[in-house]
Amino acid sequence: MAEPAPGISFDAIFSPEQLADPYPAYRTLRETTPVFHVPDTTMWLVSRYADVTAVLRDKRLGHHSMPNATPNLTEEQRREMMDNPALAGLSRTMLLQNPPDHTRLRSLVVKAFDARRIEQMRDRVRSIANELVDALLASNSGDLVRGFNHPLPVIVICDLLGVPEADRAGFIEETNVQGRLIDPTPMTEEELHQANVNMVESAEYFNALCDDRRKHPQDDLLTALVESETEHGKLTRDELTSNISLLFAAGHETTVNLLGNALLALYRNRDQLDLLRARPELFATAADEFIRYDSSVQLSARSTFEPIELGGCEIPTGHEVLTLLGAANRDPEQFDDPDRLDLTRQNVKPASFGGGIHYCLGAQLARLETEEALRILLERLPDLELDNIDTPEWKPTITLRGVKTLPAHW
Repeated sequence: MAEPAPGISFDAIFSPEQLADPYPAYRTLRETTPVFHVPDTTMWLVSRYADVTAVLRDKRLGHHSMPNATPNLTEEQRREMMDNPALAGLSRTMLLQNPPDHTRLRSLVVKAFDARRIEQMRDRVRSIANELVDALLASNSGDLVRGFNHPLPVIVICDLLGVPEADRAGFIEETNVQGRLIDPTPMTEEELHQANVNMVESAEYFNALCDDRRKHPQDDLLTALVESETEHGKLTRDELTSNISLLFAAGHETTVNLLGNALLALYRNRDQLDLLRARPELFATAADEFIRYDSSVQLSARSTFEPIELGGCEIPTGHEVLTLLGAANRDPEQFDDPDRLDLTRQNVKPASFGGGIHYCLGAQLARLETEEALRILLERLPDLELDNIDTPEWKPTITLRGVKTLPAHW
């Protein structure tokens, strides 16, 4: 196994300084040590597209019950960590389950995300986007994350789940901090405390809402999940609230980031912004190129159930393999001129939606939201300009990548 280039280490790759632009470090890692064993740990970093996609499909790898991918914890330390409501709740979700539990949990929600149902949501997404732009037009400047990118997918997932209109304001105002739960670096005590508070509050809210659906069923995903709870023990009460919380968080956070990253990429590449405005048919296919170019999901972790060989390396049983999706999406072996944003790129297949049994349920919904949101925003705000494209403020999360604010004027 080749030695990594000088300066390439776990701490260097995942340092706060890398948040602004992780891609040069990814490139060095991909070129020098594409399968990198982090010294003195059971963790491996995989950065080439072919290896990343192979790992995501390989049934010899799956998940352990520890959401935060901190290496080298003893079993006692793992048990102590799992006393935290945030980690315990996340471990009950389909995101971190293996078959047969993963199969059971996913089968209960997959129908809500089929192609026909998602396409039927297009008019509603357009309506939400137009309402948000109407509100933006009340002034001539503001933060697009707060005023547009964040509320749009929140309202969409509220519609899908069946969250009452009266309860949505709190969700729209809320700032999500749960992304740190799935980062590869340890959380601070303050971060873990806040994540626990959020998880408890979320569980209490969705438990109450589920109780209401048991008494008053409606035509929504929440009711469908509640009704499945009593069918041959398919879904326990804890599994119900944990997976509803996951659907809510995953259903909006990645799209919030995708919209922000896409807008930043467009205004940093004005030729592509001009092209998109001149050829509006490109809106329909742009989402995959945006997520390839600057993915809102940067990595995904797996654990080995048995020894595997990857890139000439033997990875033992029980080791953690971090697939660097952002690095795979810039692999020149898969994409021509990968550091260039190209909205005419054909047959784009970003690694960011995962693969195998954990392929992202919401991939089509994210594409649809991105298409319609950007189309309406750019068409109705023809003079839109971002105020700080050179040094934007990034969220302090590694796995989920996105700008914290996006000040603009129009």
